[in-house]
Amino acid sequence: MNLEEYFARTGYKGSTEKQDLETLTNIFQHHIRAVPFENLSIHCGEKITLELEHVYNKIVQRKRGGWCMENNQLLGWVLKGLGYDTSFLGAYVFNPQQNAYATRMTHLMVKVVIDGKAYIVDGGFGVSYQMWQPMELVSGKEQPQAPGVFRFTEKNGVWYLEKMRRKQYIPNQSFSNSDLLEKKECRKVYMFSLEPRTVEDFRFQCTYLQTSPDSLFTRKSICTLQTANGFRALIGWTLTETTYNYKENMDLVEFVTLEDEEVEKALKEKFNITLERKLVPINVKAPYTI
Repeated sequence: MNLEEYFARTGYKGSTEKQDLETLTNIFQHHIRAVPFENLSIHCGEKITLELEHVYNKIVQRKRGGWCMENNQLLGWVLKGLGYDTSFLGAYVFNPQQNAYATRMTHLMVKVVIDGKAYIVDGGFGVSYQMWQPMELVSGKEQPQAPGVFRFTEKNGVWYLEKMRRKQYIPNQSFSNSDLLEKKECRKVYMFSLEPRTVEDFRFQCTYLQTSPDSLFTRKSICTLQTANGFRALIGWTLTETTYNYKENMDLVEFVTLEDEEVEKALKEKFNITLERKLVPINVKAPYTI
């Protein structure tokens, strides 16, 4: 494993000499625009493991993506290798169908401290809740980014992340009530504490999420990637392309339904992913846990 190969994978050609916020942001943005958030392994007969060497091989050498435990573990390794002060945190994801936070700590992200200021670096959430810049860990401060306005709030040692979105223009009105469309303008994302975590803390969750029939990730095949001006997502057979702020304070959300034979082509052309095994798309709309 080496950093040069990782940077070739993400296309980052900037400096790595300074451990400052500007460099961190640049490295981070290259990652989220090159490495998809995806769970396709579950739906093509592969097992997701958390060993760093396997994660590196999958994302860097096989040019795949991964979910939070893979993406953020790799990001943490890269940043640590560059000399950043990093640690892992664990979060409980908000489930809008149940209107509650998960009871299991399923989300891994990275905390980075620069000149005494703490930032959250999370390259493993995907779709419209994927932050585009490291977020300063301060309570109550609105932090506008291209995807919308993010905000942390802290109460009794527990931190909460929420996001405010813009209005949405959906040309294909048959998708106006799709469960893939965020209905609320202000949405809770996850909650977490500042207790340092290790990858070992996520081994049970990693197995649970890819095997339980109640898991979101067994019920939906997901591949999402951030672009220069929005993001694209393939969930089951539905391809979504979102353009942020294409008009003043309005996002463009375009939907198309693919045929089985079009899925593989879309993965290659839209996400630069070529699978080694046959994907079986799925999108079960029944209630799920995270």
